[in-house]
Amino acid sequence: MSTLAHTMMTAARSTDSGLAGPGELDRYPFGEAPVAERVGAPVWESAEPELGRVGRRAAGSRGRGLHGQLVQQLGQMIVSGDLGADRPLVPEEIGQRFEVSRTVVRESLRVLEAKGLVSARPNVGTRVRPVSDWNLLDPDIIEWRAFGPQRDDQRRELNELRWTIEPLAARLAAGHGRADIQQRMSDMVEIMAHAMGQGDALTYSRADAEFHSLLIQVAGNRMLEHLSGIVSSALQVSGGPVTGCDRPNDASLGHHGRIVDALAAGDGTAAETAMRALLTVHPEVERVVPAPREH
Repeated sequence: MSTLAHTMMTAARSTDSGLAGPGELDRYPFGEAPVAERVGAPVWESAEPELGRVGRRAAGSRGRGLHGQLVQQLGQMIVSGDLGADRPLVPEEIGQRFEVSRTVVRESLRVLEAKGLVSARPNVGTRVRPVSDWNLLDPDIIEWRAFGPQRDDQRRELNELRWTIEPLAARLAAGHGRADIQQRMSDMVEIMAHAMGQGDALTYSRADAEFHSLLIQVAGNRMLEHLSGIVSSALQVSGGPVTGCDRPNDASLGHHGRIVDALAAGDGTAAETAMRALLTVHPEVERVVPAPREH
């Protein structure tokens, strides 16, 4: 195993990341974590007096403190429809009910405004905006939709975008001859193979995400690079209709390996074909993203 592959596997098991340490790989089966552990259920469910407070270790806070936790809570509630369009958001009321300072509320609403979820106007106040105004490519909104009532639509849309983005990226990447990045991609496949053998789903998913990020990077198209977050988010919220990246197996590994081989050979057609095969390695995907018709 290359030095890079060994380094990444060691880093992936650090205590800060929550991944397995030496000798603990078999602790992590391939089963998906419960939704409640990933996102956390909204606690502010109505305008009743007894509303939830922001916990200092709320699920989904990602270590971002009270500000991040409040963004997470309010964002989930808006996306889930608990706070419907044009619903007024009164900062003083939010601060009291979630037991946070005015500063935390103000900064949280600014973040949500940047995501297109709310708008603040003089003499009108802060209100929830309709779905048509949301930044649907924002990673947080993708996650909130993927684990809320819109989960099926979100995962279908992500798979459709991946079908559009990644085969093109694979074709373009084959013409750039970046041996250093191709080697890193090969390392990721090696890590994935080792992790699958050990039953270490978290290390596998981390290497898989890195593989796809590198592929888009080497494609040499800056606009595609700006869409790389979509692919990362799609891998993180895998579920529903599955692709070859969602259920580690020999077929999936084989397709990843063939992509690397095609890049090394400068064969754009083979790279694109292997990526399409990877994205449809499970028949369920065909109901979501049908294969292109032959003319």
